[in-house]
Amino acid sequence: MSYPARRMRRLRRTPALRRLVAESRLGVDDLVAPLFVREDITEPQPIATLPGVVQHTRESLRKEVAELVALGIPGVILFGVPGHKDAQGSGAWADDGIMQMALRDVRDEVGDDVVIMADLCLDEYTDHGHCGILRSDGTVDNDATVARYAQVAVAQARAGAAVVAPSGMMDGQVSAIRSALDDAGHQDVAILAYAAKYASALYGPFRDAVGVTIGDGGDRKGYQQDPRNIRESLAEVALDVAEGADMVMVKPALAYLDVIAELRASFDVPVAAYQVSGEYAMVKAAGAQGMIDAEAVALEHLGAIKRAGADIILTYFAREVAETL
Repeated sequence: MSYPARRMRRLRRTPALRRLVAESRLGVDDLVAPLFVREDITEPQPIATLPGVVQHTRESLRKEVAELVALGIPGVILFGVPGHKDAQGSGAWADDGIMQMALRDVRDEVGDDVVIMADLCLDEYTDHGHCGILRSDGTVDNDATVARYAQVAVAQARAGAAVVAPSGMMDGQVSAIRSALDDAGHQDVAILAYAAKYASALYGPFRDAVGVTIGDGGDRKGYQQDPRNIRESLAEVALDVAEGADMVMVKPALAYLDVIAELRASFDVPVAAYQVSGEYAMVKAAGAQGMIDAEAVALEHLGAIKRAGADIILTYFAREVAETL
């Protein structure tokens, strides 16, 4: 065996050596915990397809966020589950809507000890399950939807969000949100754009978590990205950055490591990746069957997402990983 090859083996010999020469490191500081808060419940409700994840009450959400802060997790992103839905998704911007109430609760509980992010979309709030306002023919009206997003952003900022995260993949959404925030005096509220959000088959458990069913057997392939494309992602991200996005996101994460790597090489803004519900649920399900070591696989997957170039990882494993690390 040649000496260079022997050197590589020598540097793998002990855990301490491997730690010392590791090329990338996953840490608690990389993590954002997605959390669901539901309007019409008095106790946290387990989500069958997301083992270990619950729909929180406002009170249990406050407690959970305080515990995550104690573990050192630097960010949470909130998703609201309203008790009532309508065609416009009006609960998304109502001052007494579940998201705005939860944002105020969390802000009162932890202040700036954690970065409070708010998912900004309409699908949780519409009775048809789409991410926007529908025309009479059932297609999404981009411009009418973007106007609503701007209204939602201001409501979320007023309630205490430090970061708003538009996830609807509407054209011009970042520009409209940035203008609305600035005009309302919320210049310091940042935008995390779901800039490369794919029409993936991995979102099923999330839709259970937020009670979303797309009407008439429809889908979102007309406005989310085609999983076969990467150049499209580069164009989408370039547009969002030009419109004022402070950070950009790839969703899902593991099946799109090439997209994460390409964005990291091409843009200077922070790159986030969302390890989505289906990615999490598959690991949990296989672990429950004894097929894999779920904890080890979770760390391996998250390490791969970090290695690909993600600065921020949204993951349902956030609490478990923070407790492990």
